[in-house]
Amino acid sequence: MSKYPQKKIPSSSKYPIKIAPSILACDFAHLSSEVRRVEESGADRIHIDIMDGHFVPNLTMGPAVTAAINRCTDMFLDVHLMIYNPYDYIERFVEAGADRITIHFEATEEVEDTLKYIRACGVEAGLSYCPETSESMIPKYLDKCDAMLLMTVHPGFGGQAFMPEVLDKIRFTRELCDKINIRSGGKTPKEGEQLPPFNIQVDGGINAETARLCYEAGANEFVAGTYLFKFPDMAEGVQALRTACEP
Repeated sequence: MSKYPQKKIPSSSKYPIKIAPSILACDFAHLSSEVRRVEESGADRIHIDIMDGHFVPNLTMGPAVTAAINRCTDMFLDVHLMIYNPYDYIERFVEAGADRITIHFEATEEVEDTLKYIRACGVEAGLSYCPETSESMIPKYLDKCDAMLLMTVHPGFGGQAFMPEVLDKIRFTRELCDKINIRSGGKTPKEGEQLPPFNIQVDGGINAETARLCYEAGANEFVAGTYLFKFPDMAEGVQALRTACEP
């Protein structure tokens, strides 16, 4: 029996999923081999956590490591900036090979300008929210980004316990997208136009059980680090997440 509260969710929240192993959990002494493990696992993209030691109490990597990962693979690079003043670093990460750059709502007073700049650089723009940030801050930016990342732990370290209270925020976001017809890329489809659903990503404490809960609440992109890298054959972990999210 699950230790997390569960609610019945409308079937409209059921969307195809994307899985993004977080490279922060890899063995950096064998970076190219670890990237190859991700490639061979059937995952959809690589998640790269950038931390500055100020916005979050941890220091990780920067554009140079991102570029090194890019040289190892053709996979989609999902770069998550947990840093203050992200605007100043966008160009460097674009040059390093980022395909999406996600910034934190809490890390800048120039949220909209930064999202516009990311898109102007030719890559997808994502916006992330910490668990304690009110869901009332979400509607303003839905049509200004390509994805929203709702943190299911306090950002900064891997291996933390999933925070089930974020499920209501996921549910709120998906229901709002459905209500106002916001689709992929923050777009409202024209009459007769078919667009994929808006991307709602979750990150933190994700395993087969918690992924299912997030999927039922409306998430369709799953970042997992500790859970996936513990598998000798990462494909088993990726498949476990996909199976957990089957309707």
